[in-house]
Amino acid sequence: MILPFRNPSRALVLTIAVAAGAGLVHGAAAAAGGPFLAHQALYDLSLVKSRGSNSVSDARGRILYNFSGSSCEGYTSEFRQVSELDSGEGKVTLSDLRSSSWEDASGKSYRFKIDTRMNDSDSSPVDGIAERVGDHITVKLTQPVKKTFNLDGKIVFPTEQIQHIIAAARDGKAVLEQTVYDGSDNGEKVYNTLTVIGRPIAGDRAPSSPDPSTASDAMKTMTRWPVTVSYYDSDARAKDGEQTPVYAMSFELYENGVSRALVLDYNDFVISGALDKFDVRDSKPCK
Repeated sequence: MILPFRNPSRALVLTIAVAAGAGLVHGAAAAAGGPFLAHQALYDLSLVKSRGSNSVSDARGRILYNFSGSSCEGYTSEFRQVSELDSGEGKVTLSDLRSSSWEDASGKSYRFKIDTRMNDSDSSPVDGIAERVGDHITVKLTQPVKKTFNLDGKIVFPTEQIQHIIAAARDGKAVLEQTVYDGSDNGEKVYNTLTVIGRPIAGDRAPSSPDPSTASDAMKTMTRWPVTVSYYDSDARAKDGEQTPVYAMSFELYENGVSRALVLDYNDFVISGALDKFDVRDSKPCK
């Protein structure tokens, strides 16, 4: 899944999935050391604070995310985000994003389809496939325009991103750098990411703010880690040796790929995503 809220100028639209890619609640098993959970999650979005010159008076919305698959058949995510951004003086932007993606468990292939609508405007579809071939990745877009281009083979897809974060957390690492491609924006954007991983939280440690994931029998024994991922535009040049992230995303990541306690910082404003509903789904084991 592509990570949500990729571009704040699109009113909190996931310009992953995500997920959904991006993402937030992604599944993968190969590098993480165990099977990941097929599930459906519903997040409630709300404004935490606003700062800077581009003030936001209110933000609200919901994310519905479905994840399924296995290491033998690959991983599928379906993502729907409806959000409303109020800039004051009657300026309200309503966005509706739908995303679906499939990723090969070994990170060799990634298919994605994203459709975004803002207010009453026409949809902005992105559709394509990325294939890892030798030392590079070939991306073939059919929308918004037909185009083929190559990316560095060291770039990871969304599921790989989460795989590597969990593997690093298990190894006790505190910092992880990755370059990620998820098909967001116009299908050509690549992000440099910096992930900071906190100390593990044991499954039997009660959370300060419980939610349906912490109450689930499937989750009660699961270790989780506080994680912050900062996203940087790979095409932007740093000023005075420093580059400001496009946004930063904090959450608690379970070892089975589920995330809770989301906080998204867009520099001018901060959004929280509280897990409102959480349902474990049946999954087919590999034969």
